[in-house]
Amino acid sequence: MISKISPKDEVLAKARKRFDKDILDYINECMQKDHPKSFLIAVLHRVQEKYGYLSKDNLQAVAYLMDIPAAKVSGVASFYHLFHLKPKGKVVISICMGTACFVKGAEKVAKKFKEELGIELGQTTTDNQFTLTSTRCLGMCAMAPVVKIGEDIHAKVTSDAVPSLLEKYSKAAK
Repeated sequence: MISKISPKDEVLAKARKRFDKDILDYINECMQKDHPKSFLIAVLHRVQEKYGYLSKDNLQAVAYLMDIPAAKVSGVASFYHLFHLKPKGKVVISICMGTACFVKGAEKVAKKFKEELGIELGQTTTDNQFTLTSTRCLGMCAMAPVVKIGEDIHAKVTSDAVPSLLEKYSKAAK
């Protein structure tokens, strides 16, 4: 007698192929606990940490492996601002648009970054080197305008400083 593989088994096998062993082990560990579906956010954090962002295929695989409707998984991922549904650049540039930074010229600085990179806020360059974002107060109001590039904070940034900052970080991104 030939044993048949059910469609559900095929789907689960395909979902398992999406992830490395450490992610699969973590999902399996979560699924053994009380209220396993409550670990969805933790699983999504692990997946994003490992792969850089939450692709549609990875969201679908999490849904299958955790037995949670794909719409719910997608809804959770899109609701929380810490989850990224698109790849981020190697270097993330965050321009503070808090009140002090805005008053001191952050909008001009943002415009110059957009011109130099050829992208809008919230976008990533086609070569995946830079992602440009805005953020609220970074807590350095006296040093406005402030730009965070990777983990580095740059104070009193002017639009004239943007090309040299990009040159410095272009070398680091390659």
